[in-house]
Amino acid sequence: MPLATFRRSGQLGEIVIDNPPLNLFSADLLADLRTAVGKATESHIRALLLRAQGSDFSAGAEVSVFMGLDEAQAVELSSTVLSLIGAIEELPFPTLALIQGQCYAGALETCLACDLIWAGEGSQIGQIEAIAGGITYAGGTQRIASRIGAARAAEMVFAAAILPPETLASWGLINRVIAADNLIKEGRAYAQTLARGPTLAHATTKRMLHAWRSGGVAAADRVAHAEGPAVMLSEDLQNGIASLQRDGPGHATFNNR
Repeated sequence: MPLATFRRSGQLGEIVIDNPPLNLFSADLLADLRTAVGKATESHIRALLLRAQGSDFSAGAEVSVFMGLDEAQAVELSSTVLSLIGAIEELPFPTLALIQGQCYAGALETCLACDLIWAGEGSQIGQIEAIAGGITYAGGTQRIASRIGAARAAEMVFAAAILPPETLASWGLINRVIAADNLIKEGRAYAQTLARGPTLAHATTKRMLHAWRSGGVAAADRVAHAEGPAVMLSEDLQNGIASLQRDGPGHATFNNR
């Protein structure tokens, strides 16, 4: 059974993540998500909803994906995650991500690839890679900065802060905070209005927005791709993951090597 699936209802498509209990981003989920994005690309839909089953959108990456890598595998993983983000961003129609419960690290980066983000009340959102000595391999740092500025991005990423949706809405990172019980219903209804909108105009609007920001973000992606594998292979990351598994967050020590 795929861990991410694409389904279509009229002109609206939905990509649904389903990897219980925490919807962790494993290698299989990444592959299934990329397949689902490919199906959405070929489907001729006019809007897309990205959501997840269960009480949490995703608690982030399954740490095993970073363990035991050699240099070639680290480069391949960096390419895989950035390619997935690029494929979502390049979809030629409006995209809306719905966040419930926990949404951390690569899961948040996946949402940031969408045009719009809504979050349920009580959700917890953060770019937390620094807890384990990592960076935002899928471009979260630069995509946060493109939405809310470099200072806020630095605050979120350096501190590995877990923040409520109301704070992030006030900063402009997410668009709306919705009662958790109504998130899917209201999000789907809004996405249906997007699907009924001017498809050509929406596609052009997306290209205009991407052109506006592409210089800085593209440059940052090159840095993430060039330097990310070395971070994956670092002693700090391996120690950070071991500490996270052994003691929980906030106890790791890093030696910059």
